[in-house]
Amino acid sequence: MTRRTERIAEQLRGEIARILREDVADPRVQLVTLTRVDVAPDLSHALVYWSHLNATPERSPASEEELLPLEEGLASAAPFVRRQAAHHLDLRRMPELRFRHDPSLELGTRTLSLLRQLSDDEKA
Repeated sequence: MTRRTERIAEQLRGEIARILREDVADPRVQLVTLTRVDVAPDLSHALVYWSHLNATPERSPASEEELLPLEEGLASAAPFVRRQAAHHLDLRRMPELRFRHDPSLELGTRTLSLLRQLSDDEKA
């Protein structure tokens, strides 16, 4: 990514996070954090990676049954989020938004839990 697309991606991430938190009323879109945004060089589309914040170390990664309502909620909110972001960002062309699950936070939480468990076992 170029410096310009990196800057736009970061602006998009912040604005989309704000819109999801403050303006989206869909109850399916709750406890979601945006991990990163990848923007196409021509600004035709942006891939928004998200993670579910309700995962626990014992259950992570989240099951497909848990993620499906979130994915559907984000997909249905995408046009609204795009319009709202276009009003607040000074871009000539607003990218089409696509949401994709990113399990890295859940996997990281699970890994830390396993490391703590190993450390506790060694001490005992």
